[in-house]
Amino acid sequence: MSTCDLTPTTVPASAAWRALGTTVHLLVTDPGRLEVARRAVVGVLAEVDMTYSRFRADSELAVLVTDAGRDHLVSPLLARALGTALHAARATDGAVDPTIGRALRLLGYDDDFARLPRDGTPGPFTVASVPGWQAIRFDPATRHVRIPAGVELDLGATGKGLAADLAAETALDAMDGAGVLVSLGGDVATDGQPPVGGWRVLLADDHGATPDGPGEVVRLDGGAVATSSTTVRRWKRGGVVRHHLLDPATGLPAAGSWRTATVVAATCADANAAATASIVMGDRAPAWLARHGLAARLVTHDGSVLRVAGWPETVAA
Repeated sequence: MSTCDLTPTTVPASAAWRALGTTVHLLVTDPGRLEVARRAVVGVLAEVDMTYSRFRADSELAVLVTDAGRDHLVSPLLARALGTALHAARATDGAVDPTIGRALRLLGYDDDFARLPRDGTPGPFTVASVPGWQAIRFDPATRHVRIPAGVELDLGATGKGLAADLAAETALDAMDGAGVLVSLGGDVATDGQPPVGGWRVLLADDHGATPDGPGEVVRLDGGAVATSSTTVRRWKRGGVVRHHLLDPATGLPAAGSWRTATVVAATCADANAAATASIVMGDRAPAWLARHGLAARLVTHDGSVLRVAGWPETVAA
């Protein structure tokens, strides 16, 4: 969902591997603590996968959806993930909605994207209405959740950002200080003391872009940055090309003004939600971002760039 990459000289120690269907980049300012930080991140991402993956039949989220219609006591992690998703839905006036799961599945996004056939499935596709986040009954104090029968959840608009936040927090705790940056498919969370000059992040539509490729570089002294784009996670169903950023109002992929939206926020979950909401909102996004004080970089379908709400300092890539 988000797409940015890192310059190769950001910090002296880094590691990269695959998890959650995407590429993980870990960078730390203390080279001697890289391995302990890596182990911590591997552990927390495995817990995330088992807790709220939409593509695992044995995940806690999948069990919750399968047994919809009654109260469930959920784990602290799933409670945090659901609370984050519902907060994003309220903050974006429903532009980001966790009840889009069935609509996404029927449009063809029914497996981990790495395993999804790009040439598509023949025959018609089905457009499903989105029930709306208000259908979820959730008490964060008791961790009890009820979703109506037939409602399928997808936490994609906040879940990967939250995972990056959790990974950065966990790595910092494991290192007992220093500074850390975690990128999950380009959704970037930082914690601790940044390196001199800040963290350098290269922005691109595709998180698989090479670190020295073309693009705009931003420096972060803290916080997070996330990018949502209609150009990367695309597939064909019924002869029609689709992308994964759904407009909850229509149940169809968003067809607004922006192909890419990058947002800086205090947390990666907030940045991820705001970037997705910007794609869905279209022309309404700049005013919404400015009203919430969220610095953003919006790219139109023809490549024009609009900077909003004090987009941070940039340097040549």
